[in-house]
Amino acid sequence: MQRKQFLRALGAMVGAGALGSVLSACGGGSAADGLEPVASATGTSGTTTLSAEEIAGLKFMREEEKLAHDVYAALYSVWGATIFDNISQSETTHTETILALLDKYGVADPAAGKAPGEFEDPELQALYNALIAAGRASLIEGLKVGALIEETDIRDITEKKLATDEADIQRVYDSLMCGSRNHLRAFNGALLDQGVVYVPTVITQAEWDAIANSTMETCGG
Repeated sequence: MQRKQFLRALGAMVGAGALGSVLSACGGGSAADGLEPVASATGTSGTTTLSAEEIAGLKFMREEEKLAHDVYAALYSVWGATIFDNISQSETTHTETILALLDKYGVADPAAGKAPGEFEDPELQALYNALIAAGRASLIEGLKVGALIEETDIRDITEKKLATDEADIQRVYDSLMCGSRNHLRAFNGALLDQGVVYVPTVITQAEWDAIANSTMETCGG
């Protein structure tokens, strides 16, 4: 994950002071992205072993999708905008899809027993807190938080997909990516309705335009 890039973008939204403690706590984006890697995992067939990087990727994506869900559910309770409710339900499907892979490969679920807004990864916990603070400032800031989450998801999923050669994991990442593209389009449209032109900070402007200016996809996300 481009963690520092994400934090700089969020800092621009809420002010450097509000994110000072988050920035000081975050290191670089390692292969494990701050998660404790497991040495290996064997699938139910007993023939497939995942690398530590693949395991860390699945665990990270499980919590990142939970973060998206929890942020959107919280912002829906604040603003009552249906976009947050609709996309939070989609994020439930995303995080449960990752859970199915964790179960298949016998990997411990980092989200097990966690309440909304609670995360095993302390950096994701700090990000959640900062995103909620930003999104509560106004409806427009909440929509910007959604756009920021989705462009970050797209970058992260791309990186995690490159780190695995397992076909089933790649298929799930493709589905998550499709869903995130649709979510990006939805937040972009909502911002335009508010008279706001969003400027991406995690993916390039060319990548943003290519997604935002294309039609919604059918991908179950």
